[in-house]
Amino acid sequence: MFEKLRNKLKDFSNTIERKVKEKGKAILEGETILADNDLKEPLEALETALLESDVALSVVEELISGVKEELVGKRKKWGADTGGLVNEAIRGALLNVFPVDAGAGGSDVEKLDFEQFVDKIEKPANVVFVGVNGTGKTTSIAKVARKLLGWGYSVVIASADTYRAGATEQIEKHASNLGLKVIKHQYGADPAAVVYDAMKYAKANRKDVVLADTAGRMHTSVNLMEQLKKICRVTKPDLVIFVDEAVAGNDAVERAKKFDEAVGIDASILTKVDIDAKGGAAISIAHSTSKPILFLGTGQGYEDLEKFDAEWLVDRLLGE
Repeated sequence: MFEKLRNKLKDFSNTIERKVKEKGKAILEGETILADNDLKEPLEALETALLESDVALSVVEELISGVKEELVGKRKKWGADTGGLVNEAIRGALLNVFPVDAGAGGSDVEKLDFEQFVDKIEKPANVVFVGVNGTGKTTSIAKVARKLLGWGYSVVIASADTYRAGATEQIEKHASNLGLKVIKHQYGADPAAVVYDAMKYAKANRKDVVLADTAGRMHTSVNLMEQLKKICRVTKPDLVIFVDEAVAGNDAVERAKKFDEAVGIDASILTKVDIDAKGGAAISIAHSTSKPILFLGTGQGYEDLEKFDAEWLVDRLLGE
């Protein structure tokens, strides 16, 4: 017992001695060592800025904690701006949420380039869109269809929202504007059967991509989530895209997690970036699901769908 105590005291003494030497060396080299108190004010300011930019609270807390752990004990030159060091660290942490070639650092998130994906996948590709009501999912499908047409691919739309009145008419209007075929059944029909028939049509007519519009549903709607599971089980989509709003904030994390748990989302699209949103939901969704962001919806036109750029988003979040 006394031997253990002596060893602990010795370790403690060695730690103190090492810290004193480090501090002394830093002073001689014109540097200081960052402590908790040095970081408190700039970290609080950054926390507020991230929350105001719609980054979810749980994600902000984890990012701030990681930055604090990285910086405490780090040397800085006398007179150097602590806030600048914190900004640099948080920028790296934010970029680290996204794929490795999206910016400095990188992460475990697998990179997904949608155009390359469509080019390589066996045709017809089955792409299913999921999300809650009112997030702009149907419009996003039309925007993706326009991109695919511009890249030279043929597209079929599956109106698998057989739940909401007017859903088929809405997607048919977009399809008509773009000159696309819509596969549909009557309201109340099995949505999995709609996607299945759309794939059969695409194979028979040598179409490249099927874009399936599913019923918007809250992640808490058990019956509709089971229906969505059936669509994915029966039609085996090549890609499941989760659509949510850039202003969703804390809700984005919970919704993305639930959809990912239910059907396994592969990527996300964020809409309504143009309506005074800084896009913090992209950080929240990518961080909580470890899945990439494909596009940002920036307006009402079919052309208003921008390829996601992590550098641009992080600079925007940090006001750079």
